[in-house]
Amino acid sequence: MRCPYCGGLDTQVKDSRPTEDNASIRRRRACPDCGGRFTTFERVQLRELMVVKKNGRRVAFDRDKLQRSVEVALRKRDVAPERVERMINGIVRQLEAQGDADIPTERIGELVMEGLRTLDGVAYVRFSSVYRNFREARDFNVAVGELEAEPEPK
Repeated sequence: MRCPYCGGLDTQVKDSRPTEDNASIRRRRACPDCGGRFTTFERVQLRELMVVKKNGRRVAFDRDKLQRSVEVALRKRDVAPERVERMINGIVRQLEAQGDADIPTERIGELVMEGLRTLDGVAYVRFSSVYRNFREARDFNVAVGELEAEPEPK
């Protein structure tokens, strides 16, 4: 693992332990060259997923990009980080479990909207407005109507 401070290639693992949800391993590392300390996370990846963009271009699936887009939708919302992590892990597991390694962006967007719908209504509307490219106020009304039509979670 390359040191983020000096670029040294010979970093040492000082401590390893599972995260709270046991979905990844947290490693504390130290660089013998500069003395810098940093943390890395290791997750299981069942196979290499490729995202098929609307224009047909294929790019490697990036879990961090998925997480950033969810965090933008959840900005200033009071949602526990553990719930967000569980939702993202669930989306990634669903993508890995499907038969094809090529995933259309539409599929990812639908899974995120599904997850946000149950996690936080405001975040759902925010994400939907970008994903569905809302152009008028009535588009927001439709999204809110979808939320109101669903029964309240118990």
